[in-house]
Amino acid sequence: SYTVKLKTEPRFVNEKCTACNACVDVCPEERDNEFDYGMSKTKAVYLPHQLAYPVEYAIDGKACPGASCGKCVEACAYDAIDLAMEETTETIEVGAVIVATGWKPYDKAKLDNLGAGEIQDVITNVEMERYAAENGPTKGTITRPSDGKEIESIAFVQCAGSRDENHLTFCSGVCCLASLKQATYVRERYPEAQIKIFYIDIRTPGRMEDFFNKVSEDEKLTLVKGKVAKITEEGGKVTVEAEDTATGVKSKETVDMVVLATGMQPEAAGGALPGAVSLDDDGFVKSGKGIIAAGCARNALDVAASVKDGTAAALKAIQTIAGRA
Repeated sequence: SYTVKLKTEPRFVNEKCTACNACVDVCPEERDNEFDYGMSKTKAVYLPHQLAYPVEYAIDGKACPGASCGKCVEACAYDAIDLAMEETTETIEVGAVIVATGWKPYDKAKLDNLGAGEIQDVITNVEMERYAAENGPTKGTITRPSDGKEIESIAFVQCAGSRDENHLTFCSGVCCLASLKQATYVRERYPEAQIKIFYIDIRTPGRMEDFFNKVSEDEKLTLVKGKVAKITEEGGKVTVEAEDTATGVKSKETVDMVVLATGMQPEAAGGALPGAVSLDDDGFVKSGKGIIAAGCARNALDVAASVKDGTAAALKAIQTIAGRA
């Protein structure tokens, strides 16, 4: 058995909240929207994301000035806001622990040779996903971050920080498919745009090979087998330098925008979990007696595989408690 301490950080809003929006309307403070990776703003009183359940607001204690403002408390008709709420800790005894802490995008600031964090028109794949979303920072309009102009050309750079001994040594498994999917976003919005995908290997296992074949038939999409060495900016354009490993020819491609396929780093990387939970060299959780890793805490997986993995982990936990594992 294990003793688990559960720490609950204050959200300053309780279960009486009906998400009526009165507190949001009067809140004068703003914060970076974490769900949009800081590309948009929310009020200090916010809904974590569109599918949040329960549908109750939270208050960012770092952005909220507290009782010195108190406008949200005055506006709430349901007595749902407690600005004096404190952190709580609960201790429970369990027979098994499922670790499903998920993943986080690899830190783009570490990819300085690719211009990430320095060149405004170089974004990551997760940022691209939010740009294409109707509830994202641009309401689904894919434009250049630097000036808001429509794009005529775009490059996708695969394995940005993955399969690299200086960054993530493993393949994240889903990045190739994600870039191919995002290429279709571009094509839907810009029928004449030129699209280039720089890759080491295209990995689209199983039935996904049909999707790869469909996307690669696009006459205005070029697949370049080569590792990108450098990305620079000049004259409002972005230049991608790479070597085509199929021909041995070094090339420079100038485009309006670049999307880096950054890898999936396990959220547990860095040793943020308790001592009973051990990690492998890549930061993934290692399963043991009564400790069961699931989803992207265990390995880099797509959504469908993570769902199956979670189901298997639940069954394994039940078997552990029943003494059959």
